[in-house]
Amino acid sequence: MKIPEKAPEKKEIKTEQPTTVSDKVQETPVTKTSKPLSRPGMSSGFSINSFLNKEDKVEETENVTVRTENLPQNHFTDTDLQMEWKIMLKQLQVKNNFVFNAVKTFKLVKAEEHKIKVLFPSDSAKVEFDKISGEFFNHFKRKIQNHIIEVEYVRDVENLKIEVVTKRKMFEKFIEKNPLLKDLDDLMKFDLT
Repeated sequence: MKIPEKAPEKKEIKTEQPTTVSDKVQETPVTKTSKPLSRPGMSSGFSINSFLNKEDKVEETENVTVRTENLPQNHFTDTDLQMEWKIMLKQLQVKNNFVFNAVKTFKLVKAEEHKIKVLFPSDSAKVEFDKISGEFFNHFKRKIQNHIIEVEYVRDVENLKIEVVTKRKMFEKFIEKNPLLKDLDDLMKFDLT
């Protein structure tokens, strides 16, 4: 068997034109850093190795006593306290609205000459108050120059509860003042939902 010979292929001759390279090549400087550009890895705060290798450490607490006998003990009024509390609430409303909403129902009352009662509605609100109480009482003590003020916390749910007033409740209060409104409601069938 004879294998047919391949026909000669036509070769196309391509003439490549050299690309024009500009004489002026801009060189950009490569800057190298000694530190990585990415952020360092964030730690979760819990390490298994440190938990397994945990040593019992004895924590020592220092008892710090502050002598208040040499500090000023000026008189202050309940009006002074209320004014400073309102100023603090206004600042909180702008600075931290969440804490403001938690502590706006608190009542601060001067109980005795050097004692302030803080009436609070709930424990969760007191936690938010504790965040700002140090700042407030330090400022108040410096302003009135009385550094022996004691603070007493009293939970008072009944008086500090914010009541949601619906249209029906408002209408019932008006009925107590004017019973003719009940007859009008029966006649007109007001929608107070």
